[in-house]
Amino acid sequence: MAGRVRRCESKKEFEKVVDDFITVGYQVQSRGETSALLIKRAKKTHHGLVLLLTWWTCGIGNLIYALIPGKVEDEVMVKLEE
Repeated sequence: MAGRVRRCESKKEFEKVVDDFITVGYQVQSRGETSALLIKRAKKTHHGLVLLLTWWTCGIGNLIYALIPGKVEDEVMVKLEE
């Protein structure tokens, strides 16, 4: 379930709100005719540390770390209520 719910009165407002969230870094998790679930993932910044700790894997540990998605920082459900 989404942490926040943003309600919209018109289809035009719904599209604008979704576009605004995408512009500030959210990703569309799922989208329907009357709702959209958007998430924002936390940035991963410890590639250097992972490389130092897994140097013996020839960088494979760092590659695996890069492929694992970051944790969800924020979640918003945008709903169209007509």
